[in-house]
Amino acid sequence: MGTEKMTNLATSQPATVSAKTIDALITPSLLLDRNRLERNIQRLAERAAKLGVVLRPHMKTAKSIDVARQVFPGEPGPITVSTLAEAAYFASHGYRDMTYAVGLSPASALRAMEICHRTGADLKLLLDTVEQADALAEVRAATGVTPSVFIELDCDDHRGGLKPEDPRLLEVADRIVAAGARLVGVLAHAGESYGLNTPEALVQAAENERAATVRAAETLRRHGHACPIVSLGSTPTAHFAENLDGVTELRAGVYMFFDLVQHGVGVCAVDDIAISVLATVIGTKPEKGWVLIDAGWMALSRDRGTASQAVDQGYGVVCDLQGHMLADVIVSQASQEHGILTVRPGSGKPMPDLPVGTRVRILPNHACAMASQHEFYSVVSGDSPEIDARWDRIRGW
Repeated sequence: MGTEKMTNLATSQPATVSAKTIDALITPSLLLDRNRLERNIQRLAERAAKLGVVLRPHMKTAKSIDVARQVFPGEPGPITVSTLAEAAYFASHGYRDMTYAVGLSPASALRAMEICHRTGADLKLLLDTVEQADALAEVRAATGVTPSVFIELDCDDHRGGLKPEDPRLLEVADRIVAAGARLVGVLAHAGESYGLNTPEALVQAAENERAATVRAAETLRRHGHACPIVSLGSTPTAHFAENLDGVTELRAGVYMFFDLVQHGVGVCAVDDIAISVLATVIGTKPEKGWVLIDAGWMALSRDRGTASQAVDQGYGVVCDLQGHMLADVIVSQASQEHGILTVRPGSGKPMPDLPVGTRVRILPNHACAMASQHEFYSVVSGDSPEIDARWDRIRGW
């Protein structure tokens, strides 16, 4: 092929930015199904209302103002963020009530209060040590902003935080007040729920999370701390909690999109998963039972969260262009820009005919990780090939 012909082919490719249909997208590309998104949002909103708590969605998964507007179609509501880049981004779009649900460092506390000073946002911080609490005095002096602070609780040995019975709970609370900061409450996350897979275990995890968080709040109140906010949540426990007495707000994030890990836990159906990566078949090796696609771990992420579950989904489940699952076909291997599709071991089903040029969709093991590999969503509705919109997303820290 001559140089001129190659150049013409390259320049004739439709630009992803202006693509009107899935067929016109450059692959790999991130798709978001609006119908599934809306259904997922509504499901948890109704559940939070039934349980009598405020829903504070975690935007760490979507990282998109357009997705946030689906959650809050009117005025901006309370949200959770995982990075200060997210905090600044959402503050620039009018969000004022935010919780930064990552343990602070002195530098991050300073950056957070600078965002508050610049935008007027109330960005609540998270800590669990006296050293962090003491640092708030300098942050307050440097920025002129009084920090609002949660004490992080450990309800299931999953991450950081203090146990509700830890005597340091009161010491940290006292030091927060001494630093001139505002103690707004306690915050817990039942991360161990991701390792469960029965309704009974999930209900129990949700109750354990509730009871631990409420105990800590009651301890603080008995010693003179108001503790107005009692915040908890993970996507599994948010969907399986039967009673949230004593809790004021519920947090969850991946519920907007769901993923194969959540399916393995038992929180959602595969048909609830709202994002996927569009990929193109670029080769076949029939003698090995392989089909090669142009989406590797740079597009799908290296997350193998289903490997420890009853059903290992490889690097993702494969669907046809309309989003219908191909029986037992998974991405079994991934390098930087290549994925290898195979039939699941032990299946006995044949590999479907997927000639070079065929387009497929890959469902994520972990929606947060897959989405983070991309700069925008191409929004679709169901099995329609039309692209409704392009929604940008924030990246970085």
